[in-house]
Amino acid sequence: MNILKKVILIDDDQINNFVCESIIKNEKFAEEVYSFEWAENALEYLKNTALQQPEAFPDLIFLDINMPGMDGWSFIEEYRQIPEEITKNCCLFMLSSAVDRKDIISAKSLKEVKDFFSKPLSPEILSFIKEEFICS
Repeated sequence: MNILKKVILIDDDQINNFVCESIIKNEKFAEEVYSFEWAENALEYLKNTALQQPEAFPDLIFLDINMPGMDGWSFIEEYRQIPEEITKNCCLFMLSSAVDRKDIISAKSLKEVKDFFSKPLSPEILSFIKEEFICS
């Protein structure tokens, strides 16, 4: 399996982002990892990338649900405004501590969301993603 070029983490928890970055790098899952504590900043970055360097759009996004300001649901609403020809090769996963079944069902029902994972990110989750989503 080829290593992914770019992964984006969107989570307001700085420590969680640090841990996720470390796991992704240690597992050689991606060449680059960018984290954003504010969904608004991540969205701005993604929109700018789509306009200026669509070939540099991330391969994968991990998105938290519950964040101050723009939450994961609002992020997805705005993410839909990015042209699908740019986002179609990007896998978006919810990575959240939310345990409400309604959140999990809602997340999995969205066409943009490939799957829902409970925190913390683990090498096993990355392995599952490689097997089920990246290599298929």
